Amino acid sequence: MKKLFAILIYCFLIVSISKAQITVSDWQSDLRFLQTTVHNDYSFLFKKVAAKTFDDEVEKLYKAIPSLQPHEIVTGFSRIVALFQYGHTDVYFDNKIVPFHRLPVNFYQFSDGIYLQAVTRDYPQALGAKVLKIGDMPINDVLKAIYPVVPSENDQYFKSHASYYLRIPEILHAQKVIPILTNKIKFTLEKDGKVFEQIFEAKESYKTTPQYGYIQADSLWLDARSGDKTPLYLKHLDKIYFYEYLPESKTVYVRHSQIQDDPSEAIPAFYARVFDFIEKNDVEKLVLDVRLNGGGNNYKNKPIVTGIIKSKINQKGRVFVILGRRTFSACQNLVNELHNYTNAIFVGEPTSENINFYGDNRRIELPKSKLGVALSFAWWQDKPQWENDDWLAPNIAAEMSFEDYRSNRDPILDTALQFADKDFVTDPMGHLRELFQSGKMTLIESETMRLSKDTRYRFYNLEGKLIQAGKDLVIRNQMQNALYVFELATKAYPQSADTWLALASGFEQAKQTEKAITAYQKTAEIGAKTPVGEQALQKLKALKGGK
Repeated sequence: MKKLFAILIYCFLIVSISKAQITVSDWQSDLRFLQTTVHNDYSFLFKKVAAKTFDDEVEKLYKAIPSLQPHEIVTGFSRIVALFQYGHTDVYFDNKIVPFHRLPVNFYQFSDGIYLQAVTRDYPQALGAKVLKIGDMPINDVLKAIYPVVPSENDQYFKSHASYYLRIPEILHAQKVIPILTNKIKFTLEKDGKVFEQIFEAKESYKTTPQYGYIQADSLWLDARSGDKTPLYLKHLDKIYFYEYLPESKTVYVRHSQIQDDPSEAIPAFYARVFDFIEKNDVEKLVLDVRLNGGGNNYKNKPIVTGIIKSKINQKGRVFVILGRRTFSACQNLVNELHNYTNAIFVGEPTSENINFYGDNRRIELPKSKLGVALSFAWWQDKPQWENDDWLAPNIAAEMSFEDYRSNRDPILDTALQFADKDFVTDPMGHLRELFQSGKMTLIESETMRLSKDTRYRFYNLEGKLIQAGKDLVIRNQMQNALYVFELATKAYPQSADTWLALASGFEQAKQTEKAITAYQKTAEIGAKTPVGEQALQKLKALKGGK
């Protein structure tokens, strides 16, 4: 027995020593290995970041490693990998190389701020509180500080995954949110109109993974949501999908939360039942809720898409798809296909995946430290490259406040159920283009103003599409029409430096120098101390002969 105990102690010491023997040169060697691997085998990932920028950041980290603690080095690796801005390409923080602790909270970013959606039972007074500060840093500055560590495909991905990084003190320290590494972190919170401070203690054991972004109440955790009822999007979370008939609105509601077969019923069989029910009953609407769906196997999407195409329900105003910040990966493929081939109206928040994207990663283990890095290799393109975007935006924007969550209201589903098509257009830019081609010039301006101010379209990038339409007209040498579109953009978005820059550039190309100077001056004024403003100043200097 003593001999066995001695062996166990010896093994423990060997493991501890091996951890301690990850030297500065080992980390630097691993960084070079990562750099070389990316350039040799994954150079196609240089889409959103230039290879030079990547290499410059590698050099900065390489030189800094001798002065960094291990958790700062791993966080540095994460910043390097996050440069690619693909959610499937990241660093594994759950490793045995460097211990990372977790705070006993789950953050959730609602429409009105970041709240503690869940806490462990040790901190009931903090449950449901709004987060104002972490340490001494305001929460908005905290988010900016950790953003470079997160492989944010877009801002929705960051909303969805920021909670994971906010829970780790080692990351908060590495990103200078807290000045000293400690497991006891001070929060400034607001609840019931009162502001107070709360110290949370992080532990390695708090590794509960939120289910679809939320932590449900159990023997360890408290949930801010009232337990008197469960909204449909959180019902039956033990099932990958389920459907329910809502007789008051004659709606079939389907929540589908992974692109995988449920153990109890495969996807083809489930949707055969759903569409059979729709055909045989008095059903006026179908709502497919994929706001929690982080993907899976996109080869399993076919029965869903073809089922809707063939169904009597496939009409404008009768099929609704609820999107959200967790709509990702194989589910992005699904919503792309539904957008391409059905009459669905999309409701909610934008997706957390680019429309066309790199997915399907390989785990690369760095030789010395054994740190795991996931690098994407498969390009998925469901739409032409000119239709690519940061996300698939909903036709109708709808979000959830903390009070909605707490009281089990679902304003997103309500938006779909209460849809009325008066004055509603599914494609605002297409609508304006049709008016333009019909010569209805006075109506174009009033419609542009209406659409730009209608909160239902707040996730639709009308400003960007107007600017791009003007640029396309410039390429076709239709300068008069281009200037009309640019001026329309400045009327709809008068405080946007981007619209004024586009107009100024248009005037310059049309050889209307005085108007170009005036527009560049406006750009510089609105965009002061920004890259757009600096660009305008350079243009002004050139147009004025270097003065």
